[in-house]
Amino acid sequence: MKREDLRNIALIAHVDHGKTTIIDGLLRQSGIFRLNEKVQERVMDNIDLERERGITIMAKNTAIDYQGVKINIVDTPGHADFGGEVERTLKMVDGVLLLVDASEGPLPQTRFVLKKALEFDLPPILVINKIDRADARIQEVLNEVYDLFIDLDATEKQLEFPIVYTNAKLGIAKLHPDEDAKDFRCLFELILSAVPPPEGDKEGRLKLLVTNIDYNDYVGRIAIGRIFSGSIRVGDWVSMLNGRAEPVKTKVTSLYEFQGLERVEVKEASAGDIVALSGLEGINIGDTIADVEDPEPLPRIAVDEPTISMVFSVNTSPFAGQEGKYVTSRNLRERLEKELLYNVSIKVDFDSTDSFKVMGRGELQLAILIEMIRREGYELSVSMPESITKNINGVIHEPMEHLVIDVPEEFIGVVTQQIGIRKGRMQKMNNNGHGRVRLEFRIPSRGLIGFRSQFLTDTRGTGLFNHIFDGYEPWHGPIIKRSTGTLVADRPGKTTTYALHHLQPRGTLFIKENTLVYEGMVIGENSRENDLDVNVIKEKKLTNVRAAGSDGALQLIPPKILSLEQAIEFIKEDELVEVAPLSVRIRKKILESNKRPRYRN
Repeated sequence: MKREDLRNIALIAHVDHGKTTIIDGLLRQSGIFRLNEKVQERVMDNIDLERERGITIMAKNTAIDYQGVKINIVDTPGHADFGGEVERTLKMVDGVLLLVDASEGPLPQTRFVLKKALEFDLPPILVINKIDRADARIQEVLNEVYDLFIDLDATEKQLEFPIVYTNAKLGIAKLHPDEDAKDFRCLFELILSAVPPPEGDKEGRLKLLVTNIDYNDYVGRIAIGRIFSGSIRVGDWVSMLNGRAEPVKTKVTSLYEFQGLERVEVKEASAGDIVALSGLEGINIGDTIADVEDPEPLPRIAVDEPTISMVFSVNTSPFAGQEGKYVTSRNLRERLEKELLYNVSIKVDFDSTDSFKVMGRGELQLAILIEMIRREGYELSVSMPESITKNINGVIHEPMEHLVIDVPEEFIGVVTQQIGIRKGRMQKMNNNGHGRVRLEFRIPSRGLIGFRSQFLTDTRGTGLFNHIFDGYEPWHGPIIKRSTGTLVADRPGKTTTYALHHLQPRGTLFIKENTLVYEGMVIGENSRENDLDVNVIKEKKLTNVRAAGSDGALQLIPPKILSLEQAIEFIKEDELVEVAPLSVRIRKKILESNKRPRYRN
């Protein structure tokens, strides 16, 4: 049975191609907001980090009404590191809006999300966005999308996708680039005609797949998912089926549907609906909510394996406990266990007592997790990211990445040289004649650790690069991570202008004057390849010849203050990043300088 009054659709795209802005326009034009209601931009990005960085981190649901049809929309992240969010949300929908920038064209994440959509046999609607850009190349981008579909072995039916051209900021959509349009009407019409209505037997046995988890202080855990068969009512007894398909009988205490940005309480929902329900203690992502009499599990959500790991441990520096509210290994363990309930693409090894190996899709995903944890008042230390290897037929294999770089022509040489050092191989080079070149490489995942800051320095901030997991290859041998050493404080105290001034020629400093330091804390980057223990608290000796006031003449170069991500990229195997709610410091694993040579040997 088909539900003609309902459509379920996901928005998929590469990062920064305008998904959240399109949803803003759809919400506004569907009449969800009052005429005089003040609504912020990118209304779906409701996490502080999402608004700060301009990226979507968590998949979110909304729903609008158009001509009596309810359209459930899922906004998915566009960054490869949050691919786990995309994989599970595609289970809920019957079609996708594939969004592509009119200038940048399809990028690695576009390939990843489209491949997943084609595997699930979801009909796509191609949305070419930002058609107002001065460097828009609409026809070329359309050809690139067709090439991508063919490359991903799309069927003839999948190749006959409808196309719509949009300017999401102005809220206009048209079927031909030269048409006049004032709103998103043709996009609404396309969704109704091209996305099939959900199918399901309303009278059948209940089957609901949980694809997201939320939490509310009043009702506890809230399971979000789609009903594939049957109906559910408030007060019903249902069976929860976990990964081992063991049924647990429980009662539904409340039931919600999505309307705009809010959840609306309903008494009943049936096959095809995307709902949120509470009263199910211990429910997890991938679980099935089924009929009490005849519980039958749905296939669990399959998520690609993690490729990067980091060790999260208790902060053991002399400054531990000064800023954080949660500083013990028990606190850290509980926080990571809580993360596993929400985040299907992260895995944690809890074998050790005070350090935990956290595995994820990439540096950015783990950096975002660390940033969220520190904002909640936790203190911890994190190690250098490492790639997760596999043993295939007795040979060690490592994860590879498909890397796409877009740079001005004059930087081709320096970028190619840097990637060559990191064992990358060029696969494709495309010069579109606008002064910029697109290069495609295949490179080991560990070759990209610490590459971002080097790349931005080499291209003077004008380069763009994107990457996505691309299978495994035999181990490529050692890769030089950082050719420089560090400047390490050799005693505790407060830094002085006099000491820092005399250290400036040695390299780049990371700290200012009057900063508290401890022995073993990294205070700068040495210009040579060895580590150097330095005295940063040294004061000027006062005599009757030298006056104390002449220190004012010493000029300090502004220090390079590292962000959390830059610090994670910077460290080597024998270093840690100390993360506290207000500070990020780099330190040596062994703080005492006289014990470090033994550790190195």
